Amino acid sequence: MRLPISATEFCDRLIVGADQALRTIFTDPAGSGRTNPSASVNTDTISDAERRQAARLMRVNHSGEVCAQALYQGQAATSRNPELRIQLQHASDEENDHLRWCATRLEQLHTNKSLLNPLWYAGSFVLGATAGALGDKWNLGFLAETERQVVAHLDDHLARLPESDDASRAILIQMKHDEAKHATDAVTHGAARLPAPVRSLMRMGSRLMTRTAYWI
Repeated sequence: MRLPISATEFCDRLIVGADQALRTIFTDPAGSGRTNPSASVNTDTISDAERRQAARLMRVNHSGEVCAQALYQGQAATSRNPELRIQLQHASDEENDHLRWCATRLEQLHTNKSLLNPLWYAGSFVLGATAGALGDKWNLGFLAETERQVVAHLDDHLARLPESDDASRAILIQMKHDEAKHATDAVTHGAARLPAPVRSLMRMGSRLMTRTAYWI
């Protein structure tokens, strides 16, 4: 039986979440310390047209990682399971790696992050907090379904990247590996299968973000 979260503890979690939000959106958040997969890849082999296409795709991926960070923070804020919160924090650290790698690649591609990242973060945090409040199996189910959809999204972007952009490709391949593992871990720990209408709504929200962040 999980004990309710006290008002003091919940406020503490919100303060930590607010700090993480500022770091995610405006600074360089700490990750797990892993080396950027593109560190040893030549980044100067693509044409201007290819650079513009890669930049738009990587801006979407960066915004996706902003959303992922917000989801994990929201889930952790309302979860009553200490073990699950540790699992969420570990996944969050790996998502911060992705966030930093994507930000570095955007700088290399001479483009900006999405101007709507604060909006993506706020909406995703609310979704995560709602999932966390519903209990462990639904919290984990939301995590697993999110990661499954992210893997499908990354497959699409890997197919759309310019063939010469080995740096972005190296980042996305490692991200895909991590996201698939997060989904598997969630299922192993008892994730419930979300109802079909919920999965469809999640895909619709994801499409809204990806299509907007591609341009803005």
